[in-house]
Amino acid sequence: MEKIPSFQKDHDHLSPGLYAQTDKNGITTFDLRFKKPNAGDYISPKALHTIEHLLATVLRNSEKKDDIVYFGPMGCRTGFYLLTLRLSFNDVLALLKKCIPEAMALDEVPGSKREECGNYLEHDLAGAKEELAAYLKILEGVEAKA
Repeated sequence: MEKIPSFQKDHDHLSPGLYAQTDKNGITTFDLRFKKPNAGDYISPKALHTIEHLLATVLRNSEKKDDIVYFGPMGCRTGFYLLTLRLSFNDVLALLKKCIPEAMALDEVPGSKREECGNYLEHDLAGAKEELAAYLKILEGVEAKA
């Protein structure tokens, strides 16, 4: 069986940041790496779940909503995957820098009622905002690509 692209990367050499890989179908997978892999510092399950609700909502309501295929957490709890169509690295970098503050400004977790969420009790809005603020600082150091 072929090893999928994300398992071909040496995770011991990945740092927090933003990474992209485009597949043969034109879908670009963005690795929003909040934490250094295997370093013992992970996003808590509750904050991870909340970030998923916050950013998925904001991204899917943005001006680029038609180009968003998927946004969801990594099982290792070090970040998220954002799958897009027709968006460049620079487009996504700018979009995240715009959407993260919007997500942090929300006073409640979208889609967190019992009838809207399969684990509605597992959310941490304050923790999610802390993680988003830290990741936004990381993105400030990410350079646009030529």
